[in-house]
Amino acid sequence: MTQAQPIRIKPEFVNTDRRIGHILRESGRLSALDAERVLHLQRETGLRFGEAALQLGLISEEDIRRAISEQFDYRYLKPGQGNFSAKLIAAYQPFSAQMEVFRAIRSQLMLRWHSEGNKILAVTSPGRGEGRSYAASNLAVVFSQLGQRTLLIDADLRRPCQHEIFALGRTGLGLSDLLVGRGGAECIRRIEEFADLSVLPAGTLPPNPSELLSRGTFDVLLRDLVSAYDIILLDTPAGVASSDAQTVAARAGACLLIARKHVTRFSDADFFRQMLTAVGCRIVGAVLNEF
Repeated sequence: MTQAQPIRIKPEFVNTDRRIGHILRESGRLSALDAERVLHLQRETGLRFGEAALQLGLISEEDIRRAISEQFDYRYLKPGQGNFSAKLIAAYQPFSAQMEVFRAIRSQLMLRWHSEGNKILAVTSPGRGEGRSYAASNLAVVFSQLGQRTLLIDADLRRPCQHEIFALGRTGLGLSDLLVGRGGAECIRRIEEFADLSVLPAGTLPPNPSELLSRGTFDVLLRDLVSAYDIILLDTPAGVASSDAQTVAARAGACLLIARKHVTRFSDADFFRQMLTAVGCRIVGAVLNEF
């Protein structure tokens, strides 16, 4: 049996600038004088820096969580920071029960879909008010937190809402403008608060959404985007309201089906499932939204 070799960490790979004390001071949560008090208590008691600062009442438990998150490059925001919608719990409530659900969904998708080399996934639902856009936006954030270059496309050209969730403004260019040649790379908006997340909003509301989404230019666009991103999520319109969702899901090749407890009717969900299967879309999973 071959003996396992020890892992040797080269000194240049150890990032001493990411220590808790440095992060707390750099962010303004701890002054230089307070840091000296913490170090003094640390020497006397052997406590960790964060524990000593907490014991002195200089910081809060939330300050510790934020510093550790920065240390591990796991970004999340304070309430009000970024002006995003409260629906974006991945940004504001990263340790909530709902977020554990999204992480579990992400893990299943990585194992059952992305590991097979797939990159494009439609997030869809039979009707309105079932949490489709809520799920798509939060999944986009958790994928980006994994270090995946993630693009969220609002492909609902009838009643889009990702521009509201990410506070992008209503008048900017987006998907519809790209599909008719009225825009370029500037249509894709980088979300600075998250290192690996970008959003392509719906753009100008067109009079012919079904025709736009059925054009070959949509296929060409997705092929071009695949080379630049690891994960591409498509937020679709409601499935039973028009054929748009089927068209988008067919372009993606795979979809995650969202239903909502006490809202989605079983007959609608089953009919929509059959419609998706008929256009060759693989349903990689179904989520029952209880929130």
